[in-house]
Amino acid sequence: MSEVATGPVWCVVVAAGRGSRFGGPKQQAILAGRTVLERSVATAGAACDGVVVVVPDDWTDPVDGADRVVVGGATRSASVASGLDAVPADAAVVLVHDAARPLASPELYRRVIEAVRSGADAVVPVVAVIDTIRSLDGGTVDRDLLRAVQTPQGFRAGTLRAAHRAGADATDDAALVEAVGGSVELVDGERSNLKITEPSDLDVAEALLRRAAASTGGDTDGAPGGDSTP
Repeated sequence: MSEVATGPVWCVVVAAGRGSRFGGPKQQAILAGRTVLERSVATAGAACDGVVVVVPDDWTDPVDGADRVVVGGATRSASVASGLDAVPADAAVVLVHDAARPLASPELYRRVIEAVRSGADAVVPVVAVIDTIRSLDGGTVDRDLLRAVQTPQGFRAGTLRAAHRAGADATDDAALVEAVGGSVELVDGERSNLKITEPSDLDVAEALLRRAAASTGGDTDGAPGGDSTP
């Protein structure tokens, strides 16, 4: 592992998608009284020293809680690169989070940041695959060898910048780090950290928030948390 990463932590919240499968901009969808984006930015802001939000080129709304707002690119990698350009040069750790995962908990952020601080090049939260997976080529895949990837993913800032300078494209920033020789560490993700992809996912997310609020005696403002899994 590399030396300990000390210095500010920034998060790039990627919200530049058009939501084609959702039927519109899902980052603006209302989840228990707040937009999906507002929930993602609020948690990132509480866990990090600064937040950059990446939005579509036609975005006109203010983004509460964002320190900087930038326009994304044609691909996810281009959008992350745009956000990364807005991160201050003195940042030691950079997290990349999909705005469409509004239930990522503060505990998950802390877990990822701690692993990067301890020397990892890249840190990816994962959960075990519980469904039986069948290949289109025939036969089933051994799910014990598979993990589903979540965000926020964490990186040593210099390593992530170098990975994006290499110019490759991927839907996962850890893959870009691996491509330039960096190492990737896995940490426990959270079952409740679902990705909003279809309108029905909002119903599931709201139910999770209500359950968490009932168990803590609070309200639905916080992320569920507390369900880390290998």
